[in-house]
Amino acid sequence: MTRRRDLVRRIGAYSEINGIMVAMKNLAFVETRRLAGFLDMQQQAVSMIEMAAADFLAFYGDRLNHVQPAAQLHLLIGSERGFCGDFNDALLAQVRRHPGMMDGAVPVIAVGSRLAARLQDGAGVAAFVEGPSVGEEVQPVLVRLVQQLRELQQRHRGEPLQGLTAHYHGGENGEVVSRRLLPMPEHRKPGPWHAFPPLLNLAPFDFFSQLTDQYLYAVLHEVFYQSLMAENRQRLEHMDNALRKLDKDMARLRQQHNRLRQEEIIEEIEVILLSAEALDGERRPPRAPAA
Repeated sequence: MTRRRDLVRRIGAYSEINGIMVAMKNLAFVETRRLAGFLDMQQQAVSMIEMAAADFLAFYGDRLNHVQPAAQLHLLIGSERGFCGDFNDALLAQVRRHPGMMDGAVPVIAVGSRLAARLQDGAGVAAFVEGPSVGEEVQPVLVRLVQQLRELQQRHRGEPLQGLTAHYHGGENGEVVSRRLLPMPEHRKPGPWHAFPPLLNLAPFDFFSQLTDQYLYAVLHEVFYQSLMAENRQRLEHMDNALRKLDKDMARLRQQHNRLRQEEIIEEIEVILLSAEALDGERRPPRAPAA
């Protein structure tokens, strides 16, 4: 009886866990649908800014003072929540292949509490930033990220941190990619329909400086949306695998429970039969002695 009660408690606990995991899976699925809309609009915005920058640089690029970035910065975007498989481990494995990373040679900002837990002893990590859990939290995260960038700029004696590379899950299949965000790419050229230079209301340097700010704001949103999309897709896959294993364990426990219950029923029947035989023997009149 004790074993069967233990199995009943375990089956009940597994059922509660199953309900929680199903709810988490549904939330991850809903988030992927919402992020798909955000990401599509953000990619269009980034593409338009890149086209405007390419058009501008084709005509005014020679008027800018092209200098190498004074300081390089690397941005690692991990997960804030768990239950997403090897999301953070795959990111770290890819990043460690880059020379100079994670050894203090270049400043690194790590985004996401789960990623930060794996990098507490990292010598190359200059700052940790709490990451977003849903799409609406991207904007507050970017505010905190900008604050960290300003602090890093002060540490470098005011030198501008113009070189920025992001490492995140953003490939077609959710694989880790390394994408240079700053300086803006300058190799694109306008099409033949742009025969005349764009009319500017600002000096070329001022215009390009403000355009770079807009580009960084837009492309960071795109990067975070892509990372969140890949994270939730991995969470869906992880939850599917966990739910299948949980269903197998629950089926095994139910079989054990049914077997123990059958054994108890057989024991109860045997007790009833023995009791009936004993009772029948007591009621049966004694036989008369033989003459």
